[in-house]
Amino acid sequence: MAEATTTVPLADGGMPAHLWLPPSGRGPGLLLLQEIFGVSTYIRDRARDLAALGYVVLAPELYWRLAATVDESRDDVLEQAMALVAQLDWEQTVGDAVAALDTLRARPEVEGGVGVVGFCFGGGVAFNVAAVAEVDALVAYYGSALPQLLGLAGRVRAPSLHHFGTADDYLPPETVEAIRAAVSGPEVELHLHEGAGHAFDNPSPEFVHERARAEAWEQTVDFLARRLPVR
Repeated sequence: MAEATTTVPLADGGMPAHLWLPPSGRGPGLLLLQEIFGVSTYIRDRARDLAALGYVVLAPELYWRLAATVDESRDDVLEQAMALVAQLDWEQTVGDAVAALDTLRARPEVEGGVGVVGFCFGGGVAFNVAAVAEVDALVAYYGSALPQLLGLAGRVRAPSLHHFGTADDYLPPETVEAIRAAVSGPEVELHLHEGAGHAFDNPSPEFVHERARAEAWEQTVDFLARRLPVR
């Protein structure tokens, strides 16, 4: 699936975004929200995976106001990313993501609903978006901001899927159980992946847990097929 560039119009400028169309050229929409590393090679690969399933995928550049990106060729990728994310205004970032959702929904290629998928930092943003905007499905991989967002849980009405690793230093078991208690309901699925740490879906050697990555992706594909089906 070829990648195209587009722009999300905002009151103070245009946010760059990346677009992937499915083989049919049409389908339900998925807003894909980045890790702290930005719209990286990994996020682009996942976007192509989702497009191959039949979805129109839009990944906005949430760092656009910072006039900087993470240079993946350097050794200090994590340090770069932490410095960038620390500069973001959370509410403004959520507002930008909601605008991207609206832009995606308005695209002529989108039919059959719109969902949101987020990884790590993007998982928290996705949860917040689902609390303040209408979405048809939410997938959050180890949403790092979720512990601070649980007051919004009652406002998330979309069918939701959450993934966590049992060896996650950022989201330890007691935190995950607090999240489970806050988000629980008949429309919510939460999976624990044994032995997996934070960012286990990221294929970088320092993060990836291959078994959890494969298992979680299979669960994600199944969830989307049920909750945001491609016609």
